[in-house]
Amino acid sequence: MAANFWTSSHYKQLLDQEEVNVVKPLDKEKGLTLEDFKLIKTHMANYIWKLAQHIKVRQRVVATAITYMRRVYTRKCMSQYDPCLVAPTCLYLAAKAEESMLQARLLVFYIKKLYSDEKYRYEIKDILEMEMKILEALDYYLVVFHPYRSVSQLLQDAGLNDTSMTQLTWGLVNDTYRMDLILVHPPHLIALACIYIASVHRDKDITAWFEELRVDMNVVKNISMEILDFYEVHKMITEERFNAAVNKLGLRP
Repeated sequence: MAANFWTSSHYKQLLDQEEVNVVKPLDKEKGLTLEDFKLIKTHMANYIWKLAQHIKVRQRVVATAITYMRRVYTRKCMSQYDPCLVAPTCLYLAAKAEESMLQARLLVFYIKKLYSDEKYRYEIKDILEMEMKILEALDYYLVVFHPYRSVSQLLQDAGLNDTSMTQLTWGLVNDTYRMDLILVHPPHLIALACIYIASVHRDKDITAWFEELRVDMNVVKNISMEILDFYEVHKMITEERFNAAVNKLGLRP
């Protein structure tokens, strides 16, 4: 794995927000809107988290899996890459990339245990076949840098590494994977945005510390606003809205 983010494939593949929010022509033909597109990705991120909690893989594996899933849909359409299969397959692939053990049969077992809905019920061969398609879609670039490491270092540097601030900030970082931020912004800026939100929430004045960092606070605040706006929108997400969106793809009976 590359030791330096700025020389990594992750950095070279960062996208503008306009490049991420693109519904592919084939999906448009199915009636999928941009709102549907975002909703399905958010739901699939939640799906990966839920599976991971039962399988008990590391947090980093989950974050990498969600990043893969989001990267795939900047290049491939949902009509051809079924989200309900792509999501667990990305978890399977991320476990390999992050050197964690996850057997395909265990993954399939928990999918069947957690979901009775037919659209989720895949077999081992489906996971293995989709794995190859995802690798190709990712151009075999599997390196992902996450904000977690930066958060720990930055909180310590700011003198805010108490339990309360650490838990709040890490929780915010976890929630950023329900958005496309990891595809658009360097991980250290995502970490700083989460620290900024947490410091305001806990009434911690760290203005001087931010000034010493010499980062563009406009970027940090813009990322912060994206996170806060998401919380408002997320309140409106329901299972019914997700089903209505994914049914437009007509992937499963």
